[in-house]
Amino acid sequence: MMKRNAITLLLLLITGLNFGQKKETVFAKGADVGWLPQMEATGYKFYDTNGKEADCLQILKDLGMNSIRLRVWVNPSNDKTSGHCSKEETIVMALRAQKLGFRIMINFHYSDSWADPAKQFKPKDWEKHSFAELLNDVYNHTYDVINSLKQAGVTPEWVQVGNEIPGGMLWPDGSTDNWPQLGQLLNKGYDAVKAVDKNIKVIVHVDEGNNNEKFRIFFDNATAQKVKYDVIGLSYYPYWIKKDYTETIADLEFNLNDMAKRYGKEVMVVEVGGEDNQVQNTYELLTATIKAVKNVPNNKGIGVLYWEPQGARSWSHYALSAWQADGKPSPALNAFKEN
Repeated sequence: MMKRNAITLLLLLITGLNFGQKKETVFAKGADVGWLPQMEATGYKFYDTNGKEADCLQILKDLGMNSIRLRVWVNPSNDKTSGHCSKEETIVMALRAQKLGFRIMINFHYSDSWADPAKQFKPKDWEKHSFAELLNDVYNHTYDVINSLKQAGVTPEWVQVGNEIPGGMLWPDGSTDNWPQLGQLLNKGYDAVKAVDKNIKVIVHVDEGNNNEKFRIFFDNATAQKVKYDVIGLSYYPYWIKKDYTETIADLEFNLNDMAKRYGKEVMVVEVGGEDNQVQNTYELLTATIKAVKNVPNNKGIGVLYWEPQGARSWSHYALSAWQADGKPSPALNAFKEN
């Protein structure tokens, strides 16, 4: 009897230790697929590696991806490549991705179309608003989208407040020429996300992930303005700075490590891409990028997402997709499965 009691006690202790352990977070590997519903609506067909017609999201999942990123525009047009991505369309896509087991990231552009380092145009409906009204606009729009997603049954794991904002957003009011105002706008976005669910991680996103000076200037200013966020998001596109990844990957790795240490935040490459006609080079770029993020100490490197891998050049005229002319995924995407 005593022996049985001792065994029972031992089992309880082991069980208790297991319960006490922190659940390990799975590394995020995924894609931004904002063009997907438009591609399907215009009749584009996707084929798996065996040449069989299949759901694009299932193809991506079979390639080792576990996360999907979706952009949101305020009042978008119906333009094939520069429109769509409304709240309603985003909810439909998020539900579809979640049903396949994907984790969800929502990316707010705070514009009616593309926002990036070269342009951060206010939505038309907000153009004549005062700064005080803009603060409410950011809060209300962010809350509405994330709360609507939650009501529909999808709670995103991550939410980006702004898309590639080294120069700020909602110009001119939220420009980095006026950091106190930019800081307030970012915090309104953060507060709106956390009001829906405090466990959602908020990302602040800057381009040129290999440019440490650019990131230090931006996030030092963000710190001075007491900007609230959980994750530093980076873009990494050697193509746009006309350098091969072999010339910049060490700088990316240095910056990832520096950001995590300097600001105590998790880091994530939320956009990466290589040329569709340079398959081996893009495969190596992805392999090196995933390795660099995984190597950040203390598990602070949490993921890598390809920007529109399915956005085939024949449909989008975008050179950095990872899809072939025959409708099949590029072998470059095997990097997600193999790393």
